[in-house]
Amino acid sequence: MITTAASLAFAEDLHPEDDHAANARAHGERLGAVPVSPGAGAALSFLAASVSAKAVAEIGTGAGVSGLYLLRGMAPDGVLTSVDFEAEHQRLAREAFSAAGIAPQRFRLITGSALEVLPRLIDHGYDLVFVDGDKVEYGEYLDEALRLVRPGGVIVFDNALWHDRVADPAQRDPQTAAIRDLITRVRNEETLRSLLIPLGDGLLAVQVAG
Repeated sequence: MITTAASLAFAEDLHPEDDHAANARAHGERLGAVPVSPGAGAALSFLAASVSAKAVAEIGTGAGVSGLYLLRGMAPDGVLTSVDFEAEHQRLAREAFSAAGIAPQRFRLITGSALEVLPRLIDHGYDLVFVDGDKVEYGEYLDEALRLVRPGGVIVFDNALWHDRVADPAQRDPQTAAIRDLITRVRNEETLRSLLIPLGDGLLAVQVAG
C-alpha cells in the first residue's frame, strides 16, 4: 500500500513538466482555473496514446495545461476539441498551444456552456473525452460522453477525489455527492470498466465496452 506523502510525490514528479506546460499552469492558477497536476497530465498523455487517439473532446479548457498533455499523447494528426465557458481561458490556451509548436488545425476551441455545446458534437466520433467542468454536472457529462465516445474509447474525469472529500463519508456537499454518485454509477454499469487513479486530485478513467 502506498501511504506516504513521499511516495505520492515521487509518482507526481516522475515526469517533469516542460516550460510550455509550466507557463500555462502559471496562467491557469492566476485565473483560478486550477490545472491538472504534472502526474495527472502524464496519465492523460498515456491514456490518449493507449487508444491511439485521433479525436479528443475536452470539457474545461482552462489555460491549456490538460490540452497540452492530451495533444502530446494523441496521434500526430489528432484534433482536440475543447469547450470552456470563459473566452479568456481559451485565449490563453491558444497561446500555450501555439508557443508549444502545435499547428492550429490540431485544436478547435469552442466558447460556451458544455451542456449546450456537447449535443452538437458527433455521436461516437471521439476516442477519448476528458471532463474537468462543474462537478455537480458530472452525471450529465457522463451521459454526453457515453454518446460521444466510440466503443473501446475512454472517458476521464478530473477531481475524482475532490480534495480528499470523496473518501470522507462526513463530506456531503453537492460537488462531493455528485462525484460519489458518478463513481458508483460507472462501477455498477456492466458495459463500463473503470479505474480510479490517485494522481493529482484523482482521475476516474472509464472505458466503454468495445
